[in-house]
Amino acid sequence: MLILISPAKTLDFETPPSINRSSQPDFLSDAKILVKQLQTLSAQEISSLMKISDKLAELNASRYRTWQPVFDHINAKQALLAFRGDVYQGIDVDSFTQQDFDFAQEHLRILSGLYGILRPLDLIQPYRLEMGTKLAHAKLQDLSADNLYEFWADKLTQAINRQLEKLNHNTVVNLASNEYFKAVKPKLLAGKIVTPVFKDWKNGKYKIISFYAKKARGMMTAYIIKNRLDKVADLKNFNQAGYSFNAELSGEQDLVFTRLEQ
Repeated sequence: MLILISPAKTLDFETPPSINRSSQPDFLSDAKILVKQLQTLSAQEISSLMKISDKLAELNASRYRTWQPVFDHINAKQALLAFRGDVYQGIDVDSFTQQDFDFAQEHLRILSGLYGILRPLDLIQPYRLEMGTKLAHAKLQDLSADNLYEFWADKLTQAINRQLEKLNHNTVVNLASNEYFKAVKPKLLAGKIVTPVFKDWKNGKYKIISFYAKKARGMMTAYIIKNRLDKVADLKNFNQAGYSFNAELSGEQDLVFTRLEQ
């Protein structure tokens, strides 16, 4: 099976990587096109485009100005080690063995607004570009796309299909957010999609609580990797952080895991 997750806004490029192995992003040439256009924007324009604070806009304007076309261990870091948001706290990559990294490199993909799709050990440079960003700015007309979904078109789906063929497997485990999974075209996927959903009991009903759900998606990702799972049925045995499979709420494609209020 192939796992899909989202990137994170929180980045860590200060901590030395725990592994020396690395790879290059498959869509680096496309990322260069995006960066070249983003370099034409001022910090104020970036703030307006991405709907972020002036301070964050200044930071990202600087990131794009200093972005280098050649990636190495001096100016870049492996994606799975660089992202540090809620999902990645759940993954806890610091506990990974060499064998875990090997499995993840084949069975995990990170969707990205700038890099398209990443393997865990693909080198990336610091950036911020959410998949839902609308490219509605006069200076970005050379991109010939109104948004990143249009920019990436079928490329990400085709990349997933190539990896499914390589793995000789037909299951995609969707642990990405809706914003990022929208970049994939389910009808063109050469396999079935299974989406684990995590709900907490609150105010008399089960509901998705974003912070907890994100971390749980990370824990499920690590669970698949560390146990080398390749069958959907095995996902139902996930029982971390108080979650357990709820057959009553689940369907063929959505596997719902619930827990009592924390």
